[in-house]
Amino acid sequence: MKWGYGSKSRCRHSSVVAVAEETEGIEIDEEFIESYWANLPSELLREVLKRIEDIESKWPLRKNVVACAGVCRSWREIMKELVKTPEVSAKLTFPISVKQPGPRETLLQCFIKRNQATQTYHLYLSLTQALADDGKFLLAARKYRRPTCTDYIISLDADEMSKGGGTCIGKLRSNFLGTKFTVYDAILPYAGAKMVKSRSTRLVGSKQMNPRAPAGNYEVAHISYELNVLGARGPRRMHCVMDAIPASSIKPGGVAPTQVDFPMGNSDSSLPLRFLRSKSNHTEKSLSGPLETQREGSLVLKNKAPRWHEQLQCWCLNFHGRVTVASVKNFQLVASPENGVAGPEHEKVILQFGKVGKDVFTMDYRYPLSAFQAFAICLSSFDTKIACE
Repeated sequence: MKWGYGSKSRCRHSSVVAVAEETEGIEIDEEFIESYWANLPSELLREVLKRIEDIESKWPLRKNVVACAGVCRSWREIMKELVKTPEVSAKLTFPISVKQPGPRETLLQCFIKRNQATQTYHLYLSLTQALADDGKFLLAARKYRRPTCTDYIISLDADEMSKGGGTCIGKLRSNFLGTKFTVYDAILPYAGAKMVKSRSTRLVGSKQMNPRAPAGNYEVAHISYELNVLGARGPRRMHCVMDAIPASSIKPGGVAPTQVDFPMGNSDSSLPLRFLRSKSNHTEKSLSGPLETQREGSLVLKNKAPRWHEQLQCWCLNFHGRVTVASVKNFQLVASPENGVAGPEHEKVILQFGKVGKDVFTMDYRYPLSAFQAFAICLSSFDTKIACE
């Protein structure tokens, strides 16, 4: 089974126990259990799984959909067909969903919790309309200070955020001033992407990754903050070049590369969930969308210009109630005019980030950004910026 589609669920283990009781102590191997579930009538199985997918539409009930994908291979394949990507369904179901573009028409609402003592950041999917609820954990990041830069290691596991960990999926690196950042993806973002072959930027331990699947450091975005050496009043000015996303993706009918699998190898490293593995692991199957090397211009994002409110004596942006605390970190990103003739697509907020509490921030994103890319951009806002404010 590919890493990203389901895990061995508790319901499967309870069913195994029931089968064992019925056979009065007869030992039953895993292959028997696999066939026990796989041999159910396909039409009936598909109808049952479809109903589960339709009914369990929100977390925490959606964990049952993940559990069904972990029962056996045939169940997994059916669930992969039934569960649509976030672009279509506006739902985050499997771990691979954090690497896939968000919905086209709506903003997917999330929030980030910061722990200043441990220098860690946790991304959660909002489960209610409240600005900060319990949430569904998505990603975690830890800040590492270097003599000449700062690294943010991004992981699928809240308890494992080291560079050599098997759950590390990327990182954010800043320059010394904290004005320029590079986002690295540990997995090939699109065919033809160039890998950085520097030891200092190595992300994933080779023992955790399949040698046939390209894994390393792929530059997927560059973020820069405009210097403010004259001390002019106003918010930070951001400029984001999304190397892995073509500029045409924001136009009607535009397509952005979409990862569909995590190409894991044969190591049983400690993962947040024990994902099953499948034998096939080809690069062309781990991507959908434009598979050819990106030849056209990359998508460029800029922060939406705020307006000065005379009565409040501050800069204001309309976050539609999603931000409640004024902060220099607050921003909204829209497509830059550099992407071509300005149109309605340039008015849509693609990513917005803002403060709602001492260490709580909302993060809402949409297509063509993924949760991973949006999280990395927001992490850049936390970093100290000399001569930018």
